[in-house]
Amino acid sequence: MFSEVLGQGPLFYLVMLLVLLGLAAAFAFVSGMVRYIPNDRIGVVEKLWSPKGSVQLGLLALEGEAGFQPELLRGGFHFFPPFQYKVHIHAMVSVTQGKLGYVFARDGMDLPAGQTLADNARVSNFLDVRGFLQGGGQKGPQRKVLREGTHIINPALFVVMTEEATYSLTLDATESAYYDKMRDVLDQRSAFTPVVIKEVTGQHESDQLAVVTVQDGPALPKDELLAPDVGDAHNSFQEPELFLAAGGRRGRQERVLVEGTYYINRLFATVEFIHKTIIPVGFVGVVVSYTGRKGADTSGVEYSHGELVETGCRGVWRDALMPGKYAFNTYAGKIELVPTTNFVLMWQHGSSGSTFDGNLREITLITKDAFEPQLPLSVVVHIDYRKAPMVVQRFGNVKQLVEQTLDPMVSSYFKNVSQTRTFIELIQSRSELQANASVDMRERFLAYSLEFQEVLIGTPKPQDGDTKIENIMSQLRDRQIAREQVETFAQKQIAADKQRELNEAERRAEKQSELTASLVDISIKENHGAALVKAAEKRRQEIEALAQADKFRQEMEGSGRASAIRAVGEAEAAAIKAKSEALEGEGADKQLMQTVMLRLAEAFETAKVPLVPQIQLGGGQDGNAFSTLLSLMSSLKAQELAAAHQAPSKA
Repeated sequence: MFSEVLGQGPLFYLVMLLVLLGLAAAFAFVSGMVRYIPNDRIGVVEKLWSPKGSVQLGLLALEGEAGFQPELLRGGFHFFPPFQYKVHIHAMVSVTQGKLGYVFARDGMDLPAGQTLADNARVSNFLDVRGFLQGGGQKGPQRKVLREGTHIINPALFVVMTEEATYSLTLDATESAYYDKMRDVLDQRSAFTPVVIKEVTGQHESDQLAVVTVQDGPALPKDELLAPDVGDAHNSFQEPELFLAAGGRRGRQERVLVEGTYYINRLFATVEFIHKTIIPVGFVGVVVSYTGRKGADTSGVEYSHGELVETGCRGVWRDALMPGKYAFNTYAGKIELVPTTNFVLMWQHGSSGSTFDGNLREITLITKDAFEPQLPLSVVVHIDYRKAPMVVQRFGNVKQLVEQTLDPMVSSYFKNVSQTRTFIELIQSRSELQANASVDMRERFLAYSLEFQEVLIGTPKPQDGDTKIENIMSQLRDRQIAREQVETFAQKQIAADKQRELNEAERRAEKQSELTASLVDISIKENHGAALVKAAEKRRQEIEALAQADKFRQEMEGSGRASAIRAVGEAEAAAIKAKSEALEGEGADKQLMQTVMLRLAEAFETAKVPLVPQIQLGGGQDGNAFSTLLSLMSSLKAQELAAAHQAPSKA
């Protein structure tokens, strides 16, 4: 049979060779003598037995013991003694561009109490497993993170988590659950993505910043709320070891992050996005700091309402922030906005002049005549930006200043004033009340570091259900309507007169040609009449001149005749008087009386004297009427002669 087999020829030998080679390859594979590793993979060597025995301490065999070996195998064929080694082929660790990878050490020194992450100050090279373990590397989550790229890391010692995968040797159920929880924590914190703060025009992200909370390091001292800034050595919290070496502490940090990209280990430090503080134009920001050193009081001895400290100290900062955008950590303090432009406070329900008067209402007054109107009011106020910190230190903020101080003060002032006036006087003297209030309240506002600008008083109005005030207002309105009606009637009269004048003017314009002709005729007639008047006047002057001349002649002639008659009368009178003196007794008087009466009758007849005498006889001072009678006779005689003289001239 054997000879028969030998007689098969070369093909038989070739088959036999292949069988032997297959058996050899199978033996080599089963025994672990030869192992092929692809170039994009790594091989973790596990030593199955060793004359030195098994690993006594730790997970990896650093002294040739049986167990996982620290060195990795790269791509190609590798030869081992049979049945002594086992090679675990795994993928290389790959971190995507712009992402982070987190490293967990399964072996190393235990973390001390109070330490959260493994210290990488002395050992930070995860590629050298032997150096990591012998150099004092600590187990657990590492402070150092992996950046983008491919990393040759032994998965027997390190578990690496990226956003896409977890790189490690097969884990048991307990260890797998732990790393699943760690991945959940990293996902919640968006830990695989760097912290990106960027401006987006028109969106809130443009005003964002990041507040950092460090989870590792020494705890904060007593009474400290935020960890103080330790400078720029830690590269914005991206290098934890440098941060801790510079004195950084765990907790919420005073320093914040602004626009940029930061590769921060989110197990070491978490971030919280908040908005930047914007101080608009027309405002200043008064900083009330919760952290910092204790500063000296800079408010002065006269200011007794609190301390003002320098910038960076704990308390109210003396210098306010000017308008602008600030990366202010709102956990480190707060910024109270104080308006520096004039703002209006309105005591009126449903109306508001600023953000500080939302709770103000009309002031309820009690007048002298027991009316209870409600007074709407507006007050214009200004705050000096240099005094803004004093206002915040004293009142907390402007809204509390308005509600707790200005509202009671202003209400009390107008209530006191209203008690001295009746309701009608309160309405009619509004301008006077407004002027007085401007003067009186200016000093009161200065006491609160405020500048009073102006007060504007509205019209008092009744409370709900009060009709008495409305009745008075109706009466006042009726009076005013009556006055306006009188004025309206007067204006209508003036308008009617103007209308009449207009109508006359229009008619005159229509008859202008006729009027012009008539005016010319009138002017001609007036000129003709004036000429006649001039001629008549000249004639009158000539007649008057002739009459004056004739009168003068007659007066001269009459004056001569009158003198002659007067002389004759006086002679006759003297004769009569002589005869009367010669006569004595009662008979003589009677004869004399008869003679006189006879002469008198003749004189009346001749002179045509009226029966009613023009001259009354009186007794005179001595009671003798004889003299008077003689004078009368002389006068009558003169009239007779004058009449005789005029008769011929009339003829």
